Amino acid sequence: MPMFNNTKLNRIISSFRGILHSKRYNFTKEEFEKLLNLLQMANNVTNDNSDVDCGFKDMLETYANDYHPYLAIVVCLFGTVANILNIAVLTRKDMVCAPINRILTALAIADMVLMIEYIPYACYYYMVVPTKMDFPYPGGVYMLFHAHITQILHTISVCLTLTLAIWRYLAIGYPEKNTILCSEGRCTLAIGISYLLPVILCAPAYFTITLSEQKIREDNQTFILYHTDLNEMFKNDKTLLKINFWIYAVFLKLLPCCILTVISCWLIYTLFKAKKRHKALRSYDCVPLRENKETKKKASKAERRADRTTKMLLAVLFLFLITEFPQGIFGLFIGIQGKDLFLGCYQMYGEVMDILALINGAINFILYCCMNRMFRSTFGKLFKHKILAPWAPASEIHTSYV
Repeated sequence: MPMFNNTKLNRIISSFRGILHSKRYNFTKEEFEKLLNLLQMANNVTNDNSDVDCGFKDMLETYANDYHPYLAIVVCLFGTVANILNIAVLTRKDMVCAPINRILTALAIADMVLMIEYIPYACYYYMVVPTKMDFPYPGGVYMLFHAHITQILHTISVCLTLTLAIWRYLAIGYPEKNTILCSEGRCTLAIGISYLLPVILCAPAYFTITLSEQKIREDNQTFILYHTDLNEMFKNDKTLLKINFWIYAVFLKLLPCCILTVISCWLIYTLFKAKKRHKALRSYDCVPLRENKETKKKASKAERRADRTTKMLLAVLFLFLITEFPQGIFGLFIGIQGKDLFLGCYQMYGEVMDILALINGAINFILYCCMNRMFRSTFGKLFKHKILAPWAPASEIHTSYV
């Protein structure tokens, strides 16, 4: 949630002082000092939390000012391309027939849109604003839009990851009812709910953050600076803000994390149980019949494929938990402590949480390639010829089409 907290205001003030020393504008030192005082007053009105010790302040400010925008843009560019490749592979005819691949495709779409939206935000908020020091109305509207759309898209990813875990639980836990519980229709319904439900779940945030304006007087003219801020109702009523963060922390973060943890533990237990069963069957069946041997070979191959899929999904779930648990715990502490902790600490760690979430959405392609043989095979069939064609001899290209 981008607002003018202490970290970002310090960056703005440093930029102002740099402009003052560069003497590129026809303003006197007194006029600049007056403008800085007005911005500082606006910050004090917004942040009446003053002395909250959050730890690692200097390190976090250095990362936010010098590294985060560039690292975030690189991760977003890589993640956008990676998720496009995910969608291209997972929607192939031999892949899309599996409902779980359809859920992974929906997850890739949500992550891709999130990263595409984050790139202009990073450019505008971290590069344009500190240099031009211009806060127009369209920029304020965009910042408000960014605050809401990123939360919605991230909640969609939460819902889809939860759907993925529950889907795998049903497939392994109730194999005899697999065709009923994990049908195509139920998969479509689950994906639709995962996309629509977050719009409702994020409704409290629509009222918590608003577009604020700050008037300044300069050269006998009045200028208005637009930025996002807490709604006056939530500023004045700390109980409402606490309730909002309880909803955010418990229902959008910690509850999904707890469910995912339980399901992940159960899936790990199931994997160990399956390995013990395989060992027992191999030691028991010393002289199998030929027909029995072929049947068991096919069954064993299907079980190994199922185990690989489960391991891959566990890796996806663990990465998700690493990203989401800290945000949920932060939100819970804010629900207990109130607005001061939010304005003083939560936003200070905002860039770190952002980059963790972006990396989580970008790295799935690498996981699929490393842990899913069918994904690698389909990817090779889809792109191998296109990649190697420019370097292959003409005779080889000709024979490949014959």
